[in-house]
Amino acid sequence: MAGTIRTGGHGHLPHISLNSDGRPHRAINALTIFTLAVGLASFVTGIVIRNTPGTGLGWAITAAASGLAAMLVGLYTQMISATREQRVLIVTGIIAGFVGLALGLAHGGFSG
Repeated sequence: MAGTIRTGGHGHLPHISLNSDGRPHRAINALTIFTLAVGLASFVTGIVIRNTPGTGLGWAITAAASGLAAMLVGLYTQMISATREQRVLIVTGIIAGFVGLALGLAHGGFSG
């Protein structure tokens, strides 16, 4: 029947792609991965400076700057995105970048 999931015993993993519409979107995919990677890095850096006493101001500036970059690139990429899979990763990166930016600012980022 059309539209049903095959339950055959082939054991193949599903094909994961950001191009579910069948067209290549190389630039948008690169911006999507950038947003996700930088947003997650900002988030992790923000969590580290929050939970580790005595971390320097440099870490706070790094978290704030990378979070801001993830948010700005992510918002632009969201406007030009073409598929649902891209949008899910973009929003994840934007949210992670926002949290990293907020934690970086709370610990002195951009204020010196």
